[in-house]
Amino acid sequence: MTASTYTSVHLAKRPKDVIIPDETFTLKTNDIPKAADLKDGEVFFQSLYLSLDPAMRGWMNDTRSYVPPVGINETMRGACIGLIKASKSPSFPTGSYSMGTVGWTEYAIVHSNALQKVDIPKNGKLTDALGVLGLTGLTAYFGILSVGQVKAGDFVVVSGAAGATGSVVGQIAKIKGARVLGIAGSEEKVTWLKEGLGFDDALNYKDAAFPQKFKEATKDYIDVFFDNVGGEILDLALARAKTHARFVICGAISQYNSSNPQGPK
Repeated sequence: MTASTYTSVHLAKRPKDVIIPDETFTLKTNDIPKAADLKDGEVFFQSLYLSLDPAMRGWMNDTRSYVPPVGINETMRGACIGLIKASKSPSFPTGSYSMGTVGWTEYAIVHSNALQKVDIPKNGKLTDALGVLGLTGLTAYFGILSVGQVKAGDFVVVSGAAGATGSVVGQIAKIKGARVLGIAGSEEKVTWLKEGLGFDDALNYKDAAFPQKFKEATKDYIDVFFDNVGGEILDLALARAKTHARFVICGAISQYNSSNPQGPK
């Protein structure tokens, strides 16, 4: 970006399988808006942090969903934390921080109705508003407590356990007195889940012996399965469920890049 322009990322083509960056997206150079152009209620927003979430892959598909798909040539949708560079809104004074679904852009003119104030507690950091204090944290909180109804003594298994949602799910389950097994995609993540977050155990699904290790680790069967990935791991968990087990179907990221997604077998 120069002093007079900024860059934004736009959806150029809907991916059929994996995203090919140079085909799926296009970069555009735009003139930086002037503070004098602001209308009442609008702010001049500078993006500082962008949340990259698995849900974004679904937003690129031209199918019915909980939100309309991103249109071709539209700025790619995404949640941002930003700095208010200029303002005509009493709710967001110049120099304050805010967050909203501003999209993949360095700057934007945004109406204050589309933004939220960023209120970080003591010992927190600004980026927490896109993580543990943001949508992924809320998903974990209500998913494991309201849907999973976790309680002391439960055996909880979390797929995608090293992700933004799964990592919080496991910690909440531990606080509630459950025993927690996490599933992740590398030995480094397995170590982090056990030593960094306090999971009771964790498994690497890329290990050739994973199916057998999963069976052994779930010998007492599963009370709560919090699923972020779907696919073969969900099938394995279904076969290890206790009577009246609770399955929280949060995501199916193993299938998002497939033109032929597979459900439970």
